[in-house]
Amino acid sequence: MKTGRTLNDLASELQRQLATKRDVLVPSPQLQHSTSEGETVLTVPETHGVTAYPMLPLARRQLADKLHIPVTYFERMREEQPALLDQNVNTWLGHDPERRMLRVLDGHVRAVLSERYRRLDNYDLAESVLPILQQLPGMRFESVELTETRMYLKCVSSRIEFEVAPGDIVQAGLVVSNSEVGEGTLSVQPLIYRLVCRNGLVVPERALRKAHVGRALSLETVNGGVYQEDTVRADDRAFFLKVRDVVQATMSEVGFRQCAQKFQKTLGIPLIGGPDRAVEVLGQRYGLSETERGGVLQALIRDASMTGYGLINAVTHFSQDVDDYDRATELEILGGKLLDFGDAEWKNLAQAA
Repeated sequence: MKTGRTLNDLASELQRQLATKRDVLVPSPQLQHSTSEGETVLTVPETHGVTAYPMLPLARRQLADKLHIPVTYFERMREEQPALLDQNVNTWLGHDPERRMLRVLDGHVRAVLSERYRRLDNYDLAESVLPILQQLPGMRFESVELTETRMYLKCVSSRIEFEVAPGDIVQAGLVVSNSEVGEGTLSVQPLIYRLVCRNGLVVPERALRKAHVGRALSLETVNGGVYQEDTVRADDRAFFLKVRDVVQATMSEVGFRQCAQKFQKTLGIPLIGGPDRAVEVLGQRYGLSETERGGVLQALIRDASMTGYGLINAVTHFSQDVDDYDRATELEILGGKLLDFGDAEWKNLAQAA
């Protein structure tokens, strides 16, 4: 499993962000877009006047998507024809009937979202879940991280384990993850952790997911269109209590044993078509890059287990070498998807010729 930051570092950064982030709800026609030297800025009316917020790359992509401007064309205009970009964006903003929620951090727009976006924020999630995780017997934080798009808490229990093969032990764990910027749901997912190589396999089919969607928010409920942090936290507290309960239920020994036994059964699936072909089929199905396919193949050959079990472990082991933490986690989830393959899917993959 890819190593992230320390738990203390995560707590410090969440506290810092809490003091500097804010949300602004504003009708689209009141926004003004400008571009200078490649930097895009949104000018936003507020109670004290107007504020100009530089936009981060994700916010640019989201704005382009909401205005139905192809992202590649948006970026080409930004680099080559900034005046044309501003004309396009401001014209479509003027004809957009929707209100937009701008999520601002450190003075930059980091996300452009719908007025129906439900704010389930990382600080509140951590405040609710961390004490529960710390109290579970034998629980350790194996990897935690806060990226530009998501927060991850990956925990493993030494009290719940299963021997897949002689000397090959896996332990039960879970992944709590969340995105404040519209890049995914809040989720609690079981995790299988293999001790011999520190691989983490996420089981997405057994996840709790909560979409960031709620009722449309009224401007009358906010002060000048700006949501205060205490309002946000109070609104979501009840839901985070439910998340806490699900976290406790996820660490079920019965559920873990069912997943571990499915993992064990993949030992009996030989890669008859050969490792190269199996990795190629996998890469085509899930959009792995050439670099990723090469890395998975090397890990598979190095482990010398030409089975479904070996392929799953090759995917999750290679994830440790990926620089991007979000992508590394996606590969851990891919390993979990393979775990839930049916006979026909394994036949297509393992016997490909």
